[in-house]
Amino acid sequence: MAMAVAQHHRESSSGSIDRHLDAGKYVRYTAEQVEALERVYAECPKPSSLRRQQLIRECPILSNIDPKQIKVWFQNRRCREKQRKEASRLQTVNRKLSAMNKLLMEENDRLQKQVSQLVCENGYMRQQLQTASAATTDASCDSVVTTPQHSLRDANNPAGLLSIAEETLAEFLSKATGTAVDWVQMPGMKPGPDSVGIFAISQSCSGVAARACGLVSLEPTKIAEILKDRPSWFRDCRSLEVFTMFPAGNGGTIELVYTQTYAPTTLAPARDFWTLRYTTSLENGSLVVCERSLSGSGAGPNAAAAAQFVRAEMLPSGYLIRPCEGGGSIIHIVDHLNLEAWNVPEVLRPLYESSKVVAQKMTIAALRYIRQIAQETSGEVVYGLGRQPAVLRTFSQRLSRGFNDAVNGFNDDGWSLMNCDGAEDVIIAVNSTKNLSTTSNPANSLTLVGGILCAKASMLLQNVPPAVLVRFLREHRSEWADFNVDAYSAASLKAGPYTYPGMRPTRFTGSQIIMPLGHTIEHEEVLEVIRLEGHLLPQEDAFASRDIHLLQICSGVDEHAVGACSELVFAPIDEMFPDDAPLLPSGFRIIPLDSKTCDAKDSVATHRTLDLTSSLEVGPAINHAAGDAPLAHNSRSVLTIAFQFPFDSTLQDNVANMARQYVRSVISSVQRVAMAISPAGLTPSVGPKLSPGSPEALTLAHWICQSYSYHLRAELLRSDSLSGDSVLKNIWHHQDAILCCSLKSLPVFIFANQAGLDMLETTLVALQDITLDKIFDEPGRKSLCADFAKLMQQGFTYLPAGICMSTMGRHVSYEQAVAWKVLAADESTVHCLAFSFVNWSFV
Repeated sequence: MAMAVAQHHRESSSGSIDRHLDAGKYVRYTAEQVEALERVYAECPKPSSLRRQQLIRECPILSNIDPKQIKVWFQNRRCREKQRKEASRLQTVNRKLSAMNKLLMEENDRLQKQVSQLVCENGYMRQQLQTASAATTDASCDSVVTTPQHSLRDANNPAGLLSIAEETLAEFLSKATGTAVDWVQMPGMKPGPDSVGIFAISQSCSGVAARACGLVSLEPTKIAEILKDRPSWFRDCRSLEVFTMFPAGNGGTIELVYTQTYAPTTLAPARDFWTLRYTTSLENGSLVVCERSLSGSGAGPNAAAAAQFVRAEMLPSGYLIRPCEGGGSIIHIVDHLNLEAWNVPEVLRPLYESSKVVAQKMTIAALRYIRQIAQETSGEVVYGLGRQPAVLRTFSQRLSRGFNDAVNGFNDDGWSLMNCDGAEDVIIAVNSTKNLSTTSNPANSLTLVGGILCAKASMLLQNVPPAVLVRFLREHRSEWADFNVDAYSAASLKAGPYTYPGMRPTRFTGSQIIMPLGHTIEHEEVLEVIRLEGHLLPQEDAFASRDIHLLQICSGVDEHAVGACSELVFAPIDEMFPDDAPLLPSGFRIIPLDSKTCDAKDSVATHRTLDLTSSLEVGPAINHAAGDAPLAHNSRSVLTIAFQFPFDSTLQDNVANMARQYVRSVISSVQRVAMAISPAGLTPSVGPKLSPGSPEALTLAHWICQSYSYHLRAELLRSDSLSGDSVLKNIWHHQDAILCCSLKSLPVFIFANQAGLDMLETTLVALQDITLDKIFDEPGRKSLCADFAKLMQQGFTYLPAGICMSTMGRHVSYEQAVAWKVLAADESTVHCLAFSFVNWSFV
């Protein structure tokens, strides 16, 4: 009996174990069962227990499978999906690392060659120092004779052009892969598997240069085609025209190209280039597109077409594109330019002398654009509202181009200045030939009866982070924008009569909805639609919606991007937003000029030099002790504002007055915002506040005349010219150069009339960077120091004839200079010092 019980117990235990093993053993599924499970997985990768039971009931083919087995199947399926994605990611990273490793090895070889070359040069110099000086002279003479040969050849001779092209190719390759330029890593752009590429800038060479290396999943011919179409990716390129193209003997092509580029601000002229472009293939299968400026004969189109441009120089630059074994290409990009920085105001010269700016605007932009095209081609990029990537890129390009056209106002586009005598802080330009019609769809075209009016201005910002300011302007539009002006612009772009000045009053709810459309691969630029919610006033129709839609691009919001400018450009659009909708862009551009870290002493000096706010205060100057200033990071940038308005020909003056006042109000709001967002420990300076047309300038003009009469017992202006706004206008057009400087430990100019700006060869924006001691020569400084006590005691002094210097380094002679104290309204507080240079002329 006991043996029977034991046997039964063993059989029961064995059956329990077998059932347990059956529940956990591997199950082989049929194709129909896998298909059913895959359909559920596509809808819900992690179904609940109830969903799994429902699946068994709904699918009879799964009825013989245990629910636990189905749970295990979904777990394994999720694990396989995760492994597949991880394997794909690792393969991508490995491919990038292999390409980056190849580039780094090439860079290492280049640096080793550079070290060897420097060692040889060092030994050669030592040897030369030990030989006769005559040998050194002969060697230097030989090098001088051989440099300018390409400029003396006949550029109209194909044989001469081919010789120039071969030299250009050799010089470009020596920069792209050799040691012709001393490259250093671009600040803030470290190479890695997630980076766009390897970026470098020139450390010491003529002009400014930048280089980029990267891996792109496109074929070399496609990359060359994209890069040669410079206006498609280089936002500052206005036009590119190929004047001549002929084949070279080695299968390549030579082109003579004329390129026009936009000026980034209203304070400097635009640049153009007359270049030779050479496209050829190397023996190793690489494709090369190289380019350089031509000089001598064949200097480009006629002078009338290039009258508004300054001819810049492109040193040997280009693209080296090498095919990769596994597909794609490795590309080397070199941009080497001489932008003729001497031709711009001194305050803007860092913008034209910075390799970082060239790297951001051209070199990095080119590589990013190619990668963007590659990702769009592979289907990796998904955009909103069902728009195709090419359409959205076109919208971004049109917004940027329209804004650049407004800022530059080229005559051949139909722009002309409206009643501009140089005494206005806001420039008004009008274009009566502007046509917003589209060529692809005449139904969406719009031909304006009057034209387009643009109000624009530029100002200097101090200690205001451009990226932070642009983000604030984007996210808090109600802080600076007038909804009624947006409503006017939107209504003017629709068919029907213009609504200004009798526009319907509208109440802005203060809310804006940002709807993203797309962005670039590194999010450095975002394209979006802004909906501004508004309603009519109750007495009109409380239920009628007055929403405004804007198409907008925002770029440069990364505070760590060295040399990048920040932009916010927008244009009113119809709610339906057709692909060929007419656009009239307006917006802001903030360009960083330079930055430096100062100790406390230097920080105080810089603060005093650039602080226009304190120099415009009515009252005694405040002395800051050196110990009061913390360690600070001082930076400067130029803000350019341009707003465009359609107008009817009968309402041009009304729209011009509205535009001028609106832009002034926007400037005032930006100043207020800049004060609020300035980093702790820094006092922002927004200028020029003391600009012609501003209330401060009008007040100062009265004080200048009154103080002149009070101290010198004479009249600076005729008595019939001292009423109202005519005081400022007459001072502005006075034949003598009149300048005002702050009364501080380091006097800086705060105002000048037109003659004063001409004498110093500067602008109102750059004026505040000029200190009093910079304009006088040594005898002039001694004379001023000797008479300074007399000036402060009796209120004025006469300085003898002498020589002063303009910001361009030119000598200016004057017969006499008068200096006097400018008193505030109470006639007891010294506001600033004024100087009048009589009968000045350039030597």
